[in-house]
Amino acid sequence: MNLKKGLFERRTEPFRVYHQDEHASRDLSVQLASILPTLYRTRPIVFVCIGTDRSTGDSLGPLVGTLLSEQAIGIFHVYGTLDDPIHAVNLEERLQEIKSKHVNAFIIGIDACLGRLKSVGAIQLCDGPLKPGAGVNKDLPEVGNIHLTGIVNVSGFMEFFVLQNTRLNLVMKMAKAMVEAIVQAEDIIERRNAISIEKWREELH
Repeated sequence: MNLKKGLFERRTEPFRVYHQDEHASRDLSVQLASILPTLYRTRPIVFVCIGTDRSTGDSLGPLVGTLLSEQAIGIFHVYGTLDDPIHAVNLEERLQEIKSKHVNAFIIGIDACLGRLKSVGAIQLCDGPLKPGAGVNKDLPEVGNIHLTGIVNVSGFMEFFVLQNTRLNLVMKMAKAMVEAIVQAEDIIERRNAISIEKWREELH
């Protein structure tokens, strides 16, 4: 879990939507698709969903991973589920495994975080790697070329207690919105890739 959203460096301001907004998933999918590589056959796209089901607030990542794994997503690779979570204990080992399986992968880290009261329920798409454990002074590997975070509760006081008492209903709704956006982004990339291939064929003739 990345407890404090301000503890990772960003090259640009994050793109933010609120999960309850009518067009949240659509807007997030368009933004995500504009960043992900079109040529996914030569550069695999990998989602690394971080967290644990032992804490309600920190279960966002594994929930997203589980819901994504249940979708027919042909071009994305997903790691970190409720059944097989990626967390502080195994993060370094799992990242090495992922990098050995997927050469030159474009990695998207997904995690929960805490923030201001008015930001609870927001989903952020940020440039640069996720820094899990920064809020609790843990020295963990950075994850991703870009990352998605969901602000599940309020930071600033007794963070672990706050995480344990985060409503599962909120976390589930945020996870579903993120998954819907990722699935829609895949469709956009597939169509973009088909157009690129068609143009390449036309240039050959």
